[in-house]
Amino acid sequence: MQVNENKNYGSALYTLVMVFFFWGFVAASNDILIPVFKEHLHLEQWQSQMISFAFYVAYTVGSIIYTLVSNFSGGDILNKIGYRNGIAVGLGISALGTLLFYPAAETASFSLMISGLFIVGLGFSLQQTAANPLAIAMGDPKTGAQRLSLTGGVNNFGTTIGPILVSLAIFGSVNADGSANVASIGMVKFPYLILGALFLIVAVVFLFSAIPNKIESAADDEDEVAISSPTDVSNAEEKHFSKSKKSPLDYAQLVMGMIGIFVYVGVEVSTASNLPEFMKQELNTPTEFIAPFVSLYWASLMIGRWTASVGAFNLSDGTRKVMRFVMPYIAFAVFLLINKLANHDITPFYVYGLNIVVLIIADLMSKGNPARQLLIFSAIAIAALFIGMFSSGMVSVFAFISVGLFCSTLWPCIFTLAIAGLGKHTNSGSSFLVMMIMGGGVVSLLQGFVADHVLGIKWSYLVGVLCFAYLAFYAWRVSGILKRQGIDFDKAVAGGH
Repeated sequence: MQVNENKNYGSALYTLVMVFFFWGFVAASNDILIPVFKEHLHLEQWQSQMISFAFYVAYTVGSIIYTLVSNFSGGDILNKIGYRNGIAVGLGISALGTLLFYPAAETASFSLMISGLFIVGLGFSLQQTAANPLAIAMGDPKTGAQRLSLTGGVNNFGTTIGPILVSLAIFGSVNADGSANVASIGMVKFPYLILGALFLIVAVVFLFSAIPNKIESAADDEDEVAISSPTDVSNAEEKHFSKSKKSPLDYAQLVMGMIGIFVYVGVEVSTASNLPEFMKQELNTPTEFIAPFVSLYWASLMIGRWTASVGAFNLSDGTRKVMRFVMPYIAFAVFLLINKLANHDITPFYVYGLNIVVLIIADLMSKGNPARQLLIFSAIAIAALFIGMFSSGMVSVFAFISVGLFCSTLWPCIFTLAIAGLGKHTNSGSSFLVMMIMGGGVVSLLQGFVADHVLGIKWSYLVGVLCFAYLAFYAWRVSGILKRQGIDFDKAVAGGH
């Protein structure tokens, strides 16, 4: 995968980030739908997690369809129809899924709702397969992970406001006496129908945008391989290594990275989707007052990604260093402002600013190396989960929410490490990684089952500990794998700055 590193893709990149916003808005809004349908339809916790399961498994089904159609048609779909066109088609598919929210809301049908989410997820799958490698390719490969953090920051702006807007649609605004209205499932249809219309509008925008429709290789023949990640190897060495691999699954970094994406998305989603039930059982928090806490969890990912994305901008070294301290608090202020405008009491959240200090220190320790950052952030996330399980009250709530801070940059770290050195197999490798987003549904379902039938809701977060333990192992293991292939991120990062 290779594009002109010196070309300015600024305006096209800003267009691309719109789809990242949509992914976040829908994903986080699911966490509001889960407790509402659980209460009204008298579901068990694991059954309510079918909302996450249907949405995230759609990514896997979509990726399998993508692979099969590519194989039967004799070539990669995106290379044939174009990346820009592929994203537009994916937006159209997602728009069709939102139409099912009307009958689902009118009849309070759980099966129709998760069917709609499944179709929305199918469209997102195609969008993800195209958009992630595009974001990496649209500029200097050395800053590819930082551009993914930038797009992830936009994604998490969507995750921050999604729960608030959907909660307002279901419950209405909080009254002057601090009470809220009774939930109305019938109101669910409005935000999703509006989203469907936006999907179609943005699809048209994409068709006429400056986003590249093809990621050009250095040459079209199979012997020429483009550099898809920062390395310190020569073109000849990389060509020789890539020619010896017939399948993307022959690369250990990709196979282990697929498991990494599975458990990462799993722990990210399950930590949030089980939070409402935790707060209900442990703190007796009414469902209608949980939205700001779900919003803070996803805002935590926004905080981390906005911090990590500083390197994607053309800033002086001094400005970049200052912004690494300022940017996380700007993102935190955005969360506070959004919730203030929604008439929520934001004073309980001020203390959370102390957690951000830990994020800043961890970010500085990583020194821009994705493997090191993955290891450090995974270790801190494990500590946060144990603090949440061994403490009580708001300390435990904020500990679990802070997991979002340390999940924040793991997607670009894993994705960048997994496709490093894949060359001509980059598109296929990206599709395999997107396929593993199903972990968001499977791990959520697993934690829900553990909460219902094994350990209870608090200790069910041990599932998350196991996920982060694997990610720490992957961070350690993949560094050696890549160095044996001539890929050294420490040297690349040093050269890039």
